[in-house]
Amino acid sequence: MSVGPVTVCAVLEELRITGLGVIDDTTLKLTTGMNVITGETGAGKTMVVTGLGLLFGGRADAGRVRADPGRAVVEGRLRLRGTLADTVQTRITEAGAEVDDDGSVLLSRTVTIEGRSRAHVGGRSMPVAMLGEVGEQVLAVHGQSDQLRLLRPAEQRGALDRFAGPEHEKLLETYREAFGRWRQVVDDLADRRRNARARSQEADLLKLGLDEINRVDPQPGEDDELRTEVQRLEHAEGLRVAAATAAQALAGGVETADDTLDATQLLGTARRTLEAQSSVDPSLSDLAQRIEEAATLVGDVSAELSAYLSSLDADPARLEQIYERRAVLRGLTRKYADDVEGVIAWADNARSRLAALDTSDELLEELDKERQRLAAQVGELAVRLTTARAEAATRFSEAVSVELAGLAMPHARVEVAVLPRPAGKDDPTVTVDGAELGVGPDGADEVELRLRAHPGAPSLPLQKGASGGELSRVMLAIEVVFAGAGGPPTLVFDEVDAGVGGTAAVEIGRRLARLARTHQVLVVTHLPQVAAFADRHLVVAKDTGGAITTSGVRIVEETERARELARMLAGLPDSDLGIAHAEELLAVAAREKR
Repeated sequence: MSVGPVTVCAVLEELRITGLGVIDDTTLKLTTGMNVITGETGAGKTMVVTGLGLLFGGRADAGRVRADPGRAVVEGRLRLRGTLADTVQTRITEAGAEVDDDGSVLLSRTVTIEGRSRAHVGGRSMPVAMLGEVGEQVLAVHGQSDQLRLLRPAEQRGALDRFAGPEHEKLLETYREAFGRWRQVVDDLADRRRNARARSQEADLLKLGLDEINRVDPQPGEDDELRTEVQRLEHAEGLRVAAATAAQALAGGVETADDTLDATQLLGTARRTLEAQSSVDPSLSDLAQRIEEAATLVGDVSAELSAYLSSLDADPARLEQIYERRAVLRGLTRKYADDVEGVIAWADNARSRLAALDTSDELLEELDKERQRLAAQVGELAVRLTTARAEAATRFSEAVSVELAGLAMPHARVEVAVLPRPAGKDDPTVTVDGAELGVGPDGADEVELRLRAHPGAPSLPLQKGASGGELSRVMLAIEVVFAGAGGPPTLVFDEVDAGVGGTAAVEIGRRLARLARTHQVLVVTHLPQVAAFADRHLVVAKDTGGAITTSGVRIVEETERARELARMLAGLPDSDLGIAHAEELLAVAAREKR
């Protein structure tokens, strides 16, 4: 009985592509396990991978959009489970989108023929970068271009660091933080020494400005307060007459004739009159009470007017002082800012800038001590990184070499060399135990993947020692090793089996099927030995019946699947011998998957 794939924490259940390349409108129903996509050359297999790239935030190429309808649309349904579901769902929800109750989320990407691009997640419009964030969590695409990328030294070092595990990655992050602080102090110290004269000149100008501002000592809101006080002093007589008139009208005064009634008296008369009749109509009592409240309010206002009159003082001396103070403040605002608050802010910034311009011997000595301390820390962390990488390199080499033995390269061995980083003329260095190390943001190491094809053969860098077929198998072996150490749950392989055939092709199919036990695997292949291991086989087929060639995708099973494998084997889908050979392949693959 075949061993089916275990539960995968993210599955792309469906992919619909419209208007992309030769594909007019097609839907791919995908499953957990191994999905294989085959078809004639030029039928559009690569467009499926291109569509996946678009759906998960890849760069849009307007040249691949069909002229009719003038836009390409890629839609996908992603079902999330387990801890990854929590991580991705949280990010999607924070962005304002929604995940369905069953844990699935709809993703969409549209690209117009003019190059405009739009993205939707969970029914909400989103930046394309959001699709990229989801893609980083759930999908890894491997093609021949990825093999070329693996030839770069930086990519090889990154691959080893990922394999080394989370504790190593924490150490690397600690190193990067220390390296960043060290470089910041080194650059700061060098700049202070190199530009000491210019810094001193700038500092002198700032000190002059600060001295002038400190002598004046402007206060927040002072200009508004002075403006208000000037208005009162300049119009003191008019204000006094207005306040006195109001006070007299409210509560009388010495200048009021004896027979003139003020507001207080009139309110008293009104209250007493109503109270006299309240026994006849009780509602008048409430009105009398309200009049009494009004009389109390009038009394309060009258008292405040009296106090205001006492505070009014037409003081020519004080007015002159204010004129002089405002003139001094205007002198500052002409030089440093539009208002007093701006002048105060300029002074605060100037003080901060003065600290940054400091080139005193004391500060330079302090910075140099800090530089030495951080250099020692960077050196110590770099040595720890080298030790950790060397240990991981041994494990990585053994694991990949074991996989290569199963990929019909029994005598090949992948070696991982952890080499000292050469220090360039202008590159930073640190001294550890008397030895000078060239260091960078990723440590003091260069990592190089080497292939020893067979015993006695020289160990050569991958780019020199591996043929196209060997490089494909090395890449697959590395991916199998990575899959065992975690990583995205959905893996896409785009013709990584190029240049491979025979027994090696069967072994590649077996390894991909093994990956499919713990991952969702999508494979674009031209090898029947690989396609035979599929849990679901999809065929991309051309339709040349109309004026424009289009392609579609269909699922093939049983007899139809054997015919497709026969076509792949010999180009003869109707050959009885080819079909018999294909059925034998399927039987072998079924036995191998048990």
